[in-house]
Amino acid sequence: MSLDVAAIRARYPALADGYAYLDGAAGTQVPDSVIEAIAGAYRAGIGNQGGAFPASHRSDAIVAESRRAVADLVGGDPDGVVFGANMTTLTYRLSGAIAAGWAPGDEIVVSRLDHDANVRPWLQAAARAGATVRWAEVDLATGELPVEQYKELVTGRTRLVAVTAASNVLGTRPDVPAITAAAHAVGALAYVDGVHATPHVPVDVAELGADFYATSAYKWCGPHIGAVIADPALLERLHPDKLASSPGEVPYRFETGTAPLADLAGVTAAVEHLASLDRDATGSRRERVLASMAAAERYEQELFAVLLAGLADLPGVTRYGNPARRTATAWFRVAGRTPRAVAEHLASRRINVWDGHNYAWELTGALGIRDTGGAVRAGLVHYNDRSDVDRLLAALAGLT
Repeated sequence: MSLDVAAIRARYPALADGYAYLDGAAGTQVPDSVIEAIAGAYRAGIGNQGGAFPASHRSDAIVAESRRAVADLVGGDPDGVVFGANMTTLTYRLSGAIAAGWAPGDEIVVSRLDHDANVRPWLQAAARAGATVRWAEVDLATGELPVEQYKELVTGRTRLVAVTAASNVLGTRPDVPAITAAAHAVGALAYVDGVHATPHVPVDVAELGADFYATSAYKWCGPHIGAVIADPALLERLHPDKLASSPGEVPYRFETGTAPLADLAGVTAAVEHLASLDRDATGSRRERVLASMAAAERYEQELFAVLLAGLADLPGVTRYGNPARRTATAWFRVAGRTPRAVAEHLASRRINVWDGHNYAWELTGALGIRDTGGAVRAGLVHYNDRSDVDRLLAALAGLT
C-alpha cells in the first residue's frame, strides 16, 4: 500500500499557488473531483427534496448517496447519518435532545483535552438540568489523557461521557474504546468528537464504542458540512425541537431547513477521493477507505517525524505535548515572539499555519497560554510533502 503524493497533490488546484498549506487542522483544501461534483450538481439542475419532478429526484439521490458515503468513511449506518452546518451546530442540537431527561444529581464527564465544541454544549446543557460536571484532566507534560482517571470519574449517576478521538492541537489520540467502555458499563452515552481524527486515521465507530461520532467534511477535503453518526435506533429515542411540518423520521428530524444539496454531492466525492489515495486499494468503498487511510496515516507519520526532529533542533522553540499516539499535528511557541508574530512571519514566506487557542479553550487555560496568544499550529495531511516541512523549518530558523 502506498501513496503517490505528487499525483495526489496535482489533484488539488489550490496547491498551485505556491503556498505551503500547513493549516489543514483548521480546514483542508479540496481536490478537483469535489469541485466538479458540486458544480456538476448545479449544472444538472437540483430542486428541493420530495418533489414529483426529476430535479428533485436528483436531490433525493444526492442526499441518500452522501449518507452512504459518510457511513462508509466511519463504519456507520447510512440511516444514522445526520447532516448539519458543522460539528458545533450539530452538537448543540443533539445536546438539547440528549439532555432532555437529565435532572439534578445526574453527572456528565468532559475533558480538558477537547475542542470547546465538545465541552461547552454539554456544560450548558448540564447547567440547565442542574447536573454535575466532572472533568478529565490532561497530563500537561505529555499531552496524554490518562484513561485510569475515568474509573473514578464515571459513576452510576453518569449520563454522558464526551471525549475527543484526537486533540486538534496536540494530536493526542486517547484510549477512546476504554473510555467509552467505562461509560457503557454504567449505562451512559458516549459522544466522540472525531473532527480531527477522521482526516488522519482509519475510523470504525463500533470499535471506538461511540454512541455518537461527530465529524466535519471540510477537515477531510470536502465542503463545509458537519455530520454526526449514530445508531438509528438510538436516534429514534431522541426528540429535538422541530417544525410541525418537517419530517419526523430519523435522521431527518434532526436536520433543520433545506439541505445544502450540491455540497452533499461534494461530500460523496470527498469520500471517494479518500478511498482512492492508496493506488493499490481494492474492494468495496469501505475497504478502500480503510486501506487508503491506513496508508495516509503511515505517510503522515513518517513526514511528521521529520518535522518533530527539525523543531527539536531549533533553539527557542517550545513544543507542547508528546503523546504516544498522535496525529501529525505540532503545537509550539517561539521564544521572544508571539504566536501571531510567528504566523505572520511564516505567511510572509508563503507558509500557512494557525495561531491562537484554536478552540482548545480548556487546554490553553490549563497550560497558562490562553491569554498570551496560545500557540502556533502546523499540521500535516496527505497532500503535504517534504518541501512543505523543509520550508517551515527554514523559515522558523530565521526567527530563532
